[in-house]
Amino acid sequence: MNEAHGHDHNHGAAAFRAGARHVKPLVISFALIVTFSVVQVVVGLVTDSLALLSDAGHMATDALGLGMALAAIQAASNARSHPQRTFGLYRLEILAALFNAMLLFAVAGYVLFEAVRRINDAPDIASGPVLVVGVIGLVVNLAAFALLRSGAKDSLNVRGAYLEVVSDTLGSVGVIVAAIVWGITGWTWVDPVIGAVIGVFILPRAWRLGHEALNVLLQAAPARLDMTALRAELAAISGVVDVHDIHVWTLTSEMDVATAHLMVSVGTDSHAVLDQARQLLADRHGITHATLQVEPDNHHGCDEVTW
Repeated sequence: MNEAHGHDHNHGAAAFRAGARHVKPLVISFALIVTFSVVQVVVGLVTDSLALLSDAGHMATDALGLGMALAAIQAASNARSHPQRTFGLYRLEILAALFNAMLLFAVAGYVLFEAVRRINDAPDIASGPVLVVGVIGLVVNLAAFALLRSGAKDSLNVRGAYLEVVSDTLGSVGVIVAAIVWGITGWTWVDPVIGAVIGVFILPRAWRLGHEALNVLLQAAPARLDMTALRAELAAISGVVDVHDIHVWTLTSEMDVATAHLMVSVGTDSHAVLDQARQLLADRHGITHATLQVEPDNHHGCDEVTW
């Protein structure tokens, strides 16, 4: 039997190195958003504006997303720091993503609860301060948008933070619209309605983020990958008569891992099979870290695995 490992484990780490080139924009964006989210909370509490408080919660989760991106870059640099952590610390990014999703659900739930409670008894809100904070928030988000735009092309990690900022920019627009409308018309119900809209806007993003994180933690095959087709492609390699014990899972963003047993007819060049299988996984499916066991068809014992 022969085994081969896709030694290019650095393919996934390259995404983190790409992110590392953009640490400074991430840090600046993180500082801007954290600082301004505090301002939003203070003004939101003083003015009792649900739209502003909901956007503040949204910005707080953006800050967490940026912090996750920075933490993931740092974790990648220390990935081999402990002999017992054979997969490094890459999963910290996924755990942080799941926590982020839970926080988003909590924020959205609070906002929707408050919106229903206030809709028929909305407080009179000073629209001026809310409008000023909303405009400043829009400027802050646009600045972070500009800082992260180039990095989003290189790193999935940075791209996630970038999308957080893009979505919050829409929240700032909602705050501005709410402040203008109730400032002109005096319609106090506009504030809880806009707040609810922002809350509803958060929910699908929270669901997608949580679903993706749970799939990774459950070691499900990537959604983009057709496992039946992959098995057939490996089985089509010359000399391969059976493919079994095949597993593909995601370690963290842009880092997929695969293992498989390839049974070949006696006399087949196992090295050629290994090379073809590794190239197939890398070129067609982007899986560059693979452990492949090639075994002759007169070998017995693999089918005794009970799980």
